[in-house]
Amino acid sequence: MPLGKLYLIPNVLAENTADQVISPQIREVITNTKVFLVENLRTSRRYISSLKLGVKIEELHMEILDKHSSPESINRLMQPLFNGADIGVISEAGCPGIADPGALAVEYAHQKGIQVVPLSGPSSMFMALMASGFSGQSFAFHGYLPIDKRERASKIKSLENESAKESRSQIFMETPFRNNQLLKDLSNTLNPGTKLCIAKNITGSDELIQTKTIAAWKKSPIDLHKIPTVFILQSF
Repeated sequence: MPLGKLYLIPNVLAENTADQVISPQIREVITNTKVFLVENLRTSRRYISSLKLGVKIEELHMEILDKHSSPESINRLMQPLFNGADIGVISEAGCPGIADPGALAVEYAHQKGIQVVPLSGPSSMFMALMASGFSGQSFAFHGYLPIDKRERASKIKSLENESAKESRSQIFMETPFRNNQLLKDLSNTLNPGTKLCIAKNITGSDELIQTKTIAAWKKSPIDLHKIPTVFILQSF
């Protein structure tokens, strides 16, 4: 019996944007897949329902795959592949495997000789970089910065120094309710001439992607409270 395939299925970044960002290929794969690994059962069911594909949600088999999933659980979750069934991995937002626990399933698939099929879709990290005007030749994604104020300031300076030395775009994010504090820390720590791109609610109706120097951001404050945001800095 041939092995199933592991499909990496992108999700929307903002509500009510599926018609603009979810391709026919993604819709076809979801329609023909019955087994899914997801971070959150409720939101994944809602996502598939929103696509109006005629899929009966109650007939789908969904299991949780998150950062707490153990190697043993990954092995169990992936067993349908060996019976010829395809599995779809759905991220909470954007593309599986990019700042996302879907990478755990992908690693397992490669170890077992299972075909991995990435589907093109919205990625906040890459869309922000595309629109930032910063280097796409050398960049690094750092996830979340330290919460401790002193450690965070040290990390911010380290990223700035590395950016200047390597001509590298430094990409990071924060829990949405702490965005304003992060922006304040960036403004207080970075050099005035360092450039910062703020990309908020990408693909949403109130999307904003702007690049300015730290000095300019200080003159034009922006409220990012509880809004999904990607930050990119580049120092010259």
